[in-house]
Formats: sequence, structure tokens, C-alpha cells
Amino acid sequence: MIDETGKSLGVMKREDALALTKPDLGIDLIEIVSTATPPVARLMSFDKYRYERVKQLKKDRLAQKGSGLKHVQISARAAVNDLLIKAKQADKFILEGNQVEINMRLRGREKYNKDWARKKIEEFAAMITAEHKRISDPKFGGRGMFMLVSKK
Repeated sequence: MIDETGKSLGVMKREDALALTKPDLGIDLIEIVSTATPPVARLMSFDKYRYERVKQLKKDRLAQKGSGLKHVQISARAAVNDLLIKAKQADKFILEGNQVEINMRLRGREKYNKDWARKKIEEFAAMITAEHKRISDPKFGGRGMFMLVSKK
């Protein structure tokens, strides 16, 4: 049993705990953890408890959403305007709090000219206007080169 100030009152019978409630002052008996043995209950306003619970659920949902990984796929031979459009997309993802994997596809002989490909992906990273930090430097793998960036 926990009182309205947060102090532990120890283990008590249900009837004794109900006697401590003050309905006229808005202090109710709320079961916090029903799976514990014995169950944990608290004296507080039910409206306040419900408000805090909704607030915590929203915070948890936002934290879960913000940790996503988004992909932006570019080509090494794409025109500047096409790259600017993809950079705006990456900006939007970064400002939402997501990590962004920039994936540059390389075809045929492009795979062997690694310095040129690294220069192209660096140029694209410079086009991203949102404040970001590099999680990983450009690496070769799969069908091309990739790098990870996220919000600063």
C-alpha cells in the first residue's frame, strides 16, 4: 500500500485500505500492480492516474517510433535534381528522428571504381541540409555502397 505522498504504508487488508480513501477529496484506491503478491495499491486521484498513464503511453509510442531505420536509395549516375529530391526525403526522415541508411547502387564496372563511388556518396551526404551525424562511414557491401546517418 502506498499513500498519496508516495510513502509506503506496508501490507494491509483490503477493508483497511478502503477505509483510508477520501471520495469527497478525490482520493481513490487504485490497484497499480495486480500481478504482484500481494497486489500493489495506491491512494491517489483516479483522474490523475489515468492522465499520467496516457501521457506515459504517448511517450513510449513516440520513443518507439523514433528509433526506426529508413532507407534512401540513390544511383551514382543520377542527375543533381534527382539527388536533391532524395536529400529532401532524407532530411524529412532525419527530422522525424529516424536513422537513415543511404544506399547507392552500383552496376557493372562502377563497382570497381571505389574512390569515385565514395566521392559520389560523400557529395550526396553534403546535400542533406538537416543537422546530422554519421553513424558509419561509407562501406561497400551487397550491390553497392551504403552509409548510416542520424539526427545530431
